[in-house]
Amino acid sequence: MIIDAKDLILGRLSTIVAKRALLGDKIDIVNCESAVVSGRRKNILDSYKWKRSIGGTAQKGPYIPTKSEKLVRRTIKGMLPYKRDRGLRAFKNIRCYYGVPKEFQGKKIITIKEINKSKLEDTKYITIGHICNQTGGE
Repeated sequence: MIIDAKDLILGRLSTIVAKRALLGDKIDIVNCESAVVSGRRKNILDSYKWKRSIGGTAQKGPYIPTKSEKLVRRTIKGMLPYKRDRGLRAFKNIRCYYGVPKEFQGKKIITIKEINKSKLEDTKYITIGHICNQTGGE
């Protein structure tokens, strides 16, 4: 299954992908940089910057990635029981990509309309690409 993450809410996307992966599906997510996080822009950026500042290589964590595809994958990992065998197998079946790779062009890419940002009551959101850009990533 190939999912286009463009304009999809990250938390809701993560729960759906985690449930499908636990059932044994292999899931590829494209356009990870275009997924959105709902909330006030300043609050979200401050939260990610703070999380990033308390982690690091010399400390025990948390390790917040600065690449959008890795940040989406880490969010999905938080919804899985990744310390158990079942969750680890499910996590290995999830792949995230920046943009649309050549191997997926021409294939059926689905989008989930129920979790689109247009369903938000409030129009305040920020994209994953912008978060990564502001926290020192791509």
